Amino acid sequence: MLYRLWNHAAKGTDPVAEFIEGSEAAGYDGAERGHIDMARARSGGLAGGLCAIYITSGHLDFGKPDERGNYETPLSKPLERQPSLDIALQMAAIALRIERAGGWNICRNSRDIAAAIEAGKFAAVLHMEGCEAIDAELSALETFYAAGLRSLGPVWSRNNIFGHGVPFAYPMSPDTGPGLTEAGKRLVGECNRLGIMIDLAHITEKGFWDAAKLSDQPLVVSHSNVHAITPVARNLTDRQLDAVRESKGLVGLNFAVGMLRPDGREDANTPISDMIRHIDHLVDRLGIEGVAIGSDFDGATVPAEIGDAAGLQKLVDGLRDAGYGDGDLAKICRDNWLRVLASAWHE
Repeated sequence: MLYRLWNHAAKGTDPVAEFIEGSEAAGYDGAERGHIDMARARSGGLAGGLCAIYITSGHLDFGKPDERGNYETPLSKPLERQPSLDIALQMAAIALRIERAGGWNICRNSRDIAAAIEAGKFAAVLHMEGCEAIDAELSALETFYAAGLRSLGPVWSRNNIFGHGVPFAYPMSPDTGPGLTEAGKRLVGECNRLGIMIDLAHITEKGFWDAAKLSDQPLVVSHSNVHAITPVARNLTDRQLDAVRESKGLVGLNFAVGMLRPDGREDANTPISDMIRHIDHLVDRLGIEGVAIGSDFDGATVPAEIGDAAGLQKLVDGLRDAGYGDGDLAKICRDNWLRVLASAWHE
């Protein structure tokens, strides 16, 4: 979401007004309208979430599927740190401006989340997806922490000084390259010390196991799905899911259609039943306490039946029809996230 608001600000749009009043009011429609603003979040019952500082790689040339639907997208080139830092600071400033305008509350602990929900404010947890803005000495991490950063993914689907990302490819194992670098291992340790949740959504399988060995937090994969159903490199093997369960962590369902469909195709006409199929497998492997909603709003093509944040209750209704009771739904939609955040934040 912050990337979209930042990108539109470069075109002359007020990002604060766009979130509060809506992308449509700001003159955007279609794909540029994005998936989330204050009104659509309220309409879908979305009380809060991870709001990502994400630095784009520019035009990513996705591999074209062959006759069998197989494709492989080369990893994006690494980004330079200084421009990445500038952009990350601009996005953090947008987040702070939205808070000052009353559009959301930036939440630094569980009490902040509870207070935001009680006040009817969007509970924004500042997240960083790919740490190109952070230096190897981790000095900038302290600054972003002071600004409210409470969650980060060491890598996006590209390599950086902290580790290696997985490509967008089907079919492919997540074991695509090396794991954490020495700087990445220091980053994990410092996140453990500060209380910043570590997200393993885009990292290689080796990086996943490196973090599992080093981190004292529950293993969290904020937006990935089941490799046994959809064998894209971004999805998780059953062995990885077992490790998440053992750590009392969670996996958030990714709404990206190419990560939901068994054929891996980028087709918005993907039924909600495909989403439920992944959730069923996650529950079987992780237990109900290990499954959550991840979405990837503003970062992927989502099923047309969902559309955007306003359509979230359609997934809830589908889960209820599939036999999930109110207690199960409370865990999947809210309580499991609150538990792992509190654990990562030393509460």
